Amino acid sequence: MKKKVSHKSQVPLNLPTKPLLIVLSGPSGVGKDAILTRMKELGYPFEYITTVTTRRQRDRERNNVDYHFVSIEMFQEIMKHDDLLEWAKVYGNWYGVPKQPIKQALDRGQDIIVKVDIQGAATIKKILPQAVFIFLMPPSIEELTTRLKQRHTESHFKLALRLKTAEEEIKQLPLFDYVVLNKQDEIDLAVSHIAAIITAEKCRVTPQEIAL
Repeated sequence: MKKKVSHKSQVPLNLPTKPLLIVLSGPSGVGKDAILTRMKELGYPFEYITTVTTRRQRDRERNNVDYHFVSIEMFQEIMKHDDLLEWAKVYGNWYGVPKQPIKQALDRGQDIIVKVDIQGAATIKKILPQAVFIFLMPPSIEELTTRLKQRHTESHFKLALRLKTAEEEIKQLPLFDYVVLNKQDEIDLAVSHIAAIITAEKCRVTPQEIAL
């Protein structure tokens, strides 16, 4: 005689989920901007936080989309009003993550992704250790060198400095929760790995809660 199966056991539980704060970092030239652009194209429903910077706007970059480009005086004013989650001076320019859009997204229950350098990731780790930290890794220093050269934005001296810094930044890998390899012309594979990490985090028995 077959045992009667209760349909109640087949009803999925409505488990609560908390909004995630994804921190994407990695060496200069590894492809962080390209990854975020591709995620937007594919419709990943994140609040993408735009970094504030005093760096000069490059060709093809859009103000208030790729970065909020501001003067040094304006950046200092933003800092003075405590409107940045973190900030750092990188290669002679200031970069900072605005705090208010993160608060607003958390209040809406919206998942958030921010792009920062290694210094910024370390700072956020101290403030919000519940965030999910992903290190975007180049396949090799040689490929990273090629990518930086193709940008045509650095002098020989600055290029050498960025590569030396990248080697030191890779040593900070233990700071992160996950590492994703971003190979040339395989950006969709890297994006799929990030998506898998997000899925895994959403399946936590005890969700991480961001309090800001």
